[in-house]
Amino acid sequence: MFVLMESVWNTGFIQEMLRRTDFDIRSPGAVIVVSILLSQFISNVPLVALLLPVLLTAGGGAPDLMALAVGSTIAGNLTILGAASNVIIIQSAEQRKGGTITFLEFARVGIPLTIVNGTVYWLFLKYL
Repeated sequence: MFVLMESVWNTGFIQEMLRRTDFDIRSPGAVIVVSILLSQFISNVPLVALLLPVLLTAGGGAPDLMALAVGSTIAGNLTILGAASNVIIIQSAEQRKGGTITFLEFARVGIPLTIVNGTVYWLFLKYL
């Protein structure tokens, strides 16, 4: 995954996408939201490896880097896909108890929890 993320960075795709959309990545709120959403599709460690040079190139400071750590970490709470450990634990629970936790059941708890966590961290970083 790290090689893939390095390749994506080297293609200039991310840089061009940010330039075209005129999206300012240098705010903790934006970093938290972007990292939570992208972590649903990309494992959080490679995502950090991809977004770290984006933030550093854009002139992001310590609050932005902390927001990246926060967003990529709490993203695992949003949906089952947010963290590989979620899938492993749910599979284990299914094997032991015979029941299952559906995507929507997980999301029903995960979405509000992630919104609250993201808001608390955003407020903390905003007034840091």
